Amino acid sequence: MTQDRNLPTKFPLWVPRPVEETLEIYADWASHYDEDLAEAGYDTPRRIAAALKPYVQLNDRILDFGCGTGLSGLALQNAGFTNIDGLDISEPMLEKARARALYTNLWQGRPSEITGVTEGQYSVIIAAGVVSLGAAPPETLSLIIDHLTPGGVIGLSFNDPTVAHGSYDAVLTTEINQGRVELMFRENGLHLREPPMGSDVLILRRL
Repeated sequence: MTQDRNLPTKFPLWVPRPVEETLEIYADWASHYDEDLAEAGYDTPRRIAAALKPYVQLNDRILDFGCGTGLSGLALQNAGFTNIDGLDISEPMLEKARARALYTNLWQGRPSEITGVTEGQYSVIIAAGVVSLGAAPPETLSLIIDHLTPGGVIGLSFNDPTVAHGSYDAVLTTEINQGRVELMFRENGLHLREPPMGSDVLILRRL
């Protein structure tokens, strides 16, 4: 099911692609990723961190799943969160994240899994721009839910192309209907200033 949104065509990232191609894109992008997103006015990590605050404690242990260069971890730190671990499948992106020195633990994962994490280890998992077209596939949401402790909270985002595609919301709807999670918060807002794009920030609680 496709929703009506005004979608930019400038960025080829937001299309389904093989994981090998995704890894190559992010490896090539790592050296100028932060600068490009700063120029584009990337605001989703800040919005996720702000949306989390009513639902969790600032000292809760958080997994930043798909942490990339650490922009999402930095947003969490700026919001007052103090106990953040990071996981990403791209080693060049992780090199940038390590340089920030804001994660308690930081490690490389493998595609289609949450590497090095036992089920119930974290009460908070965030995925800023990760469960989306051009990055992790829709079923990744179910994987995150599997690893979250009961009563735990997920903070994530679906950018406008992802919402329009429909497949990611289909997985979310199934998880809600099966009684695995409840939707606590959903709000569309700024994702990028240029090209203009929004994203939905979502807060889910595992039941």
